[in-house]
Amino acid sequence: MVNYLKKGKGWILLGIMLVLVFGLVGCNTSDADSESNDKVITIGYQKNGPLIILKTLGTLEERLEKEGYTVEWKLFQAGPALLEALNAESIDFGRTGNTPPIFAQAADAPFIYLAAGYSKFLGSGILVHKDSPIQTLEDLKGKTIGFAKGSSSHYLLIKALEKAGIAYEDITPAYLQPGDARIAFEQGQIDAWVVWDPFASAAQVESDAKFLVNGEGLTTDRDFFVVTRQFAKGNEEILPVVLEEIEKSSKWANENHEELIPMIAEILGIKEEAIKVAVERREFGVEEITEDIIMEQQNIADIFYELDIIPKKLDVNEVMQ
Repeated sequence: MVNYLKKGKGWILLGIMLVLVFGLVGCNTSDADSESNDKVITIGYQKNGPLIILKTLGTLEERLEKEGYTVEWKLFQAGPALLEALNAESIDFGRTGNTPPIFAQAADAPFIYLAAGYSKFLGSGILVHKDSPIQTLEDLKGKTIGFAKGSSSHYLLIKALEKAGIAYEDITPAYLQPGDARIAFEQGQIDAWVVWDPFASAAQVESDAKFLVNGEGLTTDRDFFVVTRQFAKGNEEILPVVLEEIEKSSKWANENHEELIPMIAEILGIKEEAIKVAVERREFGVEEITEDIIMEQQNIADIFYELDIIPKKLDVNEVMQ
């Protein structure tokens, strides 16, 4: 009897030891998995521009998986909302136009510029109806003009008015996001609409709109790729990888219009004819931020401060990488 009890105790002790050992192994495996899953980059994107191309191709996920990262995507209608999310650090990285980073800096958002996109001024401008009496920039005086406040179109309009010698107070601004502005434009509630592609090309193709002027000589209207300071500090090794994949997908887009056009048309629900107009007057790409590009951004910041659009004077160098 005693021997059996001793043997029973031995088996019990062995069982406890095995449970502990395998439990520890399980915990370690779980911890390792948890650490791996913690390596996430959350990217803010819009339904137009280079990041939707990158997202659709799926090449970034493939590349970053090898580095132990997963990619999460968050959709935004426009740049200002994307920068608000960056300010709240609910996204790590994003692409926007030239003016939203100015507002973000004025709000002390913890971000830095990482790289620039190519100029796309040919696809941005001031739209009027085909039979509109507005024939020159000077004709905008006293008119109601729709545009997204704080967007690249806001700056384009300011420069256009400046060129025409019209004070900002001499027009009636209608602060409208592109979807709402399209309706107001088609219903004649606004006299002109300042917007970018593919909204501009869609209005040209579907609503008999025409450019009074495009952005040439007024703005470079380039993209910027921005990242939170916190993410930039802890993930320096993958940011060049992200930019490299954006550049690769941009090159693909430039060289494969026959595949790009139906792809973007389906995503946006816009006619292929309109997307064709947009992509044929734009080149995608990534470039380093130069002194000239910094000066472009500084000029925007200075003008917005002078017009009391932002609350304080900025030095854009403070948020450059």
